[in-house]
Amino acid sequence: MPLPHTAKKMDSPRFYIFHGSDEFTRSEAVADLRRRMGELGELNTVHLDGRTVTLEELRRACETVPFLADRRLVLVTGLLTRLGRGKERGFLEGVLRLLQALPETTRLVFVEDGPLAGDHPVLKSAAGREEGFVRQFEPPPPEALPAWIQARARLHGGEMERDAAVHLAQVIGPGDLRLLDGEIAKLVTYAGPGRAVTADDVAQLVPYVQQAVVFDLVDALGRREGRQAAILLHRLLDAGENPLGILAMVVRQFRLIIMTKDLTGRGENPASIAQLLGIHPFVARKLHAQSANFTLAQLERIYRYLLDLDLSIKTGDMTPEAALDLLVAGLSQVHE
Repeated sequence: MPLPHTAKKMDSPRFYIFHGSDEFTRSEAVADLRRRMGELGELNTVHLDGRTVTLEELRRACETVPFLADRRLVLVTGLLTRLGRGKERGFLEGVLRLLQALPETTRLVFVEDGPLAGDHPVLKSAAGREEGFVRQFEPPPPEALPAWIQARARLHGGEMERDAAVHLAQVIGPGDLRLLDGEIAKLVTYAGPGRAVTADDVAQLVPYVQQAVVFDLVDALGRREGRQAAILLHRLLDAGENPLGILAMVVRQFRLIIMTKDLTGRGENPASIAQLLGIHPFVARKLHAQSANFTLAQLERIYRYLLDLDLSIKTGDMTPEAALDLLVAGLSQVHE
């Protein structure tokens, strides 16, 4: 994706600082720079791990003459975050001197996984110099996400209706723009030329939509709204979901809620829970909110109830459809 308009031309800087939490758009900016290197770009691109690189290694990489080309690209990941901790003053001063004497043939790119402090010495150095370029990458806020989705659909050669973009934004959220962009590309390809992606397309093709309905179903159960839970259950059945598959999703959901409840009690937050359980951050946030609707004792009782229903189905004592209706009726009335 081309970089947006900035006050400085991207061809004039000799060093770049790309920082912020939006890894997806940041990586596109790096890829855009690499494309500008031309046919021999790979031969003239070097990657350095900023967590371990020495000043001498960095200086040597920047001073190396490009091979059969006009420029050499040096990508350094994580160095400015490391130097921002204030423990390597000599290294930091060396980097500042290096930036003042970069060869004309070198393009040095600092890539940082999070936002840098506004008073970072290298940021301040870049801000006041024509040869420096700074861009902070942050995901769009929730209210701007549908517009972002529609813009990405156009970038992929298609169009998406506003309702479809809103639905997709609600289902996946801004936590993983790479995943979201992949779903957008898939939807545009499915719709084909001349037809905009609709909310029905999203409901049919995006796997997270069915998971979102399960989230809503569990939310309704947590609020003791049996009628709404029944409506959501039959929405899944009408969409062709296998009753056993629905039960499995609900069982898995409550198992994750129990683990989330336990981890929350130990002081973990949604971000750390996502890592510990190996789930998407969006899912972790939803689980964290849902776990507040139940006590741990209620959750354990619900889980045993679900396992009993599963056993009744497997032994032939109950049909899957009847078990699901009983599940909704029973769980929507759970109390202490």
